Amino acid sequence: MGDPKGFLTRARLDWPRRPVEERVRDWDEVYVPGALLPIISGQADRCMDCGVPFCHEACPLGNLIPEWNDLVSREDWRAASDRLHATNNFPEFTGRLCPAPCEAGCVLAINQPAVTIKNVEVAVADRALSDGFAPPRPPDRLSGRTVAVIGSGPTGLAAAQQLTRAGHTVAVYEKDDRLGGLMRYGIPGFKMEKHHLERRIEQMRTEGTRFRTSTAVGRDVEAAELRSRHDAVVLAVGATAWRELPLPGRELTGVHQAMEYLPLANRVCEGDLAVSPMSAAGKHVVIVGGGDTGADCLGTAVREGAASVTQLDIYAQPGAERDEDADPWPTYPKIYRLSAAHEEARDLESAPAADADARLFAASTLHFSGDPDGHVRALHLAEVDAERRPLPGSVRTLPADLVLLALGFSGPDREDGLIDQLGLALDPRGTIARDADFTTNVPGVYAAGDAARGQSLIVWAIAEGRAVAAAVDRRLMGRTQLPAPIGPYDRPMTV
Repeated sequence: MGDPKGFLTRARLDWPRRPVEERVRDWDEVYVPGALLPIISGQADRCMDCGVPFCHEACPLGNLIPEWNDLVSREDWRAASDRLHATNNFPEFTGRLCPAPCEAGCVLAINQPAVTIKNVEVAVADRALSDGFAPPRPPDRLSGRTVAVIGSGPTGLAAAQQLTRAGHTVAVYEKDDRLGGLMRYGIPGFKMEKHHLERRIEQMRTEGTRFRTSTAVGRDVEAAELRSRHDAVVLAVGATAWRELPLPGRELTGVHQAMEYLPLANRVCEGDLAVSPMSAAGKHVVIVGGGDTGADCLGTAVREGAASVTQLDIYAQPGAERDEDADPWPTYPKIYRLSAAHEEARDLESAPAADADARLFAASTLHFSGDPDGHVRALHLAEVDAERRPLPGSVRTLPADLVLLALGFSGPDREDGLIDQLGLALDPRGTIARDADFTTNVPGVYAAGDAARGQSLIVWAIAEGRAVAAAVDRRLMGRTQLPAPIGPYDRPMTV
């Protein structure tokens, strides 16, 4: 503990965001460059070095948070990097994209603002990579075993890096033209600039991991043939089968899935397109779904110059404080949070019909209506009660030239034929069934990440990748020294 009284004498300070008017004119990250390092050592001092640090339990990676907080408070960045990378392959990803359940589990959060764990994490990660504290770690010798990893999202990349470092020859197959999965084409640049992703991929290439892009296993390569060429196959294909909204008017032009819209905007940033064919410029946009994907659509539409943007959330607006009965510490609470995108929409008054920032809470979509040419022009909704039943007399109409459905995902996409070609069993949720060793019903084929767990957080995805790597290494070598932070049936803390 750098300062035994730090949590008493220092207030929480978060990484400041750039002014709204400035940041909505570009796709760079929303935070002020260089503004974190001057405050982060003092923020790390707020860590109490608890006897029982519940932040460990709240984080599926088991991050050694009090240890690297203490090292950061002493400005020992190299040692802090070592402790951080001992449990997390990609802390610069989680430090930007994870909603930080560790902070909800911080003991200080019982009656004060939590330690800025997420900010400390990203500061250590960025400093480590810029100063060379996290160099490539190629294996000393090769095992002679080969592993195919299908999917290059956080689960696939974590599994591939762990297995490569263990000495196996690993090839990662990605159906898109660039690596990264949803981190590449689903997450906007204002949440994480892509050079962070490129830097880690280059590190993995140097370590010996091989990558095959524009290769859809099941379509471009027969799944059974790929299985026959490798000693093990890890399926980390994600849960990309989006949920539908089968309502009258769904067939109208202009009603799209969020994951049809976001990749196009990301491709504009990559230089593949001059303008997105689904651009929100000059349009009235309504986003159906109150989660992070909906917020990503919101920030994207604002930057594209939408005439208005409204986000619908079927749940009632949560309170500003934790409900100790429903969400007692140290569980992750349902509270009102203002993301960067919502802050932008609020300050720019992008959603004049909204309850708060850009959101309409307790709102359920009834149907869509369009013009004679078959293009959507309005969304009809009703306010709902706690049971999601429409309230009489609450029907409203919003202008809508572009409707984006951000309703989550139900499981892996079967379109490429991978699941059917291998004959994989699915559980009742539509995700890939597996046993306690991450093994599917097909010998030598493992499933990890959202494809098997279901839609989850990036920190769980990386934990799954590390855990499945340990399972594969144990099966190939008879033992393993790779860490397995979670099991396939572990779940976040709940009441």
